[in-house]
Amino acid sequence: MSKTILYVEDNEFNRKIVRDLLARTSYRLIEATDGEQGVATALKEMPDLILMDIQLPKLSGLEATRRLRTDPKTANIPIITVTSFAMSGDDQKAKEAGASAYLAKPYSPRELLQMIRKFAPED
Repeated sequence: MSKTILYVEDNEFNRKIVRDLLARTSYRLIEATDGEQGVATALKEMPDLILMDIQLPKLSGLEATRRLRTDPKTANIPIITVTSFAMSGDDQKAKEAGASAYLAKPYSPRELLQMIRKFAPED
C-alpha cells in the first residue's frame, strides 16, 4: 500500500513542483491550501508525512504544526516545514513548534525526495 503525503501550501506553482516530483513514485499526494484546511485534512486522512509551508493564509504553518502535535491522533506524524521566507532562527521556531525537519526554498527536488524517503520510506 502506498504512503500518503499531505502537502500544505498556498502557492499553486510550488504544489505543482511537488506533484510532478511525486508522480514518478509510489506516494499518494493530497493537498491543502491553508493552515486550517491542512489541520482538518491531516485529521481526516491521517497521512504518513506532512510537508508544511510556514507562510499560509488563515493559520500559519507553525501554528498548524503546534495543533497537530497536541492532538493524539496526529502527534506522531512526521512534519517537514518548507519555507521560502527563510529567516535566521526559522529552523529553530519550526523545531519548537514540533517539526521533524526543516527545508528552506529553493531546494533541489532530489533533496526534498531524499527527506521524504527518510521520514516515509516507500514500500
